[in-house]
Amino acid sequence: MQHTLSVLVENKPGVLTRVTSLFARRGFNIDSLAVGVTEDLTLSRITMVVSAAETPLEQITKQLHKLVNVIKIQDLDPAEMVYRELVLIKVNAPPDRRHEVIEVTNVFRAKIIDVGKNSLTIEATGTVEKLAAMEDLLRAYGIKELARTGRIALARGSRERERRDHY
Repeated sequence: MQHTLSVLVENKPGVLTRVTSLFARRGFNIDSLAVGVTEDLTLSRITMVVSAAETPLEQITKQLHKLVNVIKIQDLDPAEMVYRELVLIKVNAPPDRRHEVIEVTNVFRAKIIDVGKNSLTIEATGTVEKLAAMEDLLRAYGIKELARTGRIALARGSRERERRDHY
């Protein structure tokens, strides 16, 4: 089963290494990883997607809590989270077919962020399913390059309630 973990940590060098190495030592593969500073510059949020059964995941989260730099861990419920991924796709788009690629881009509410002589670079955000569907359609034109972020996610609900409940 896939789990999305939101791990709030101190924004210090080496913290990400300590967190991810804990998963590696236990034989867990991290399917997706995104890290960034939060609204509080002293804290970072690590968002990880891991495939694991409940019991081993519970054990590893207990070990994560023991790390000095870990502030809070949430296993986000898919029904109770908002999540997105970002993809950048450079697509073959010679002038005679460029309008077709632009139409696909518009259908998915994506943006063209760079125009070359024979290519377009597209930026899109959304769910895994949305991005996969767009990628499948663009493959017909020839994808030159593709870069994708990991999942970023937040729990639904008001911030005030979350602070009261979890800190």
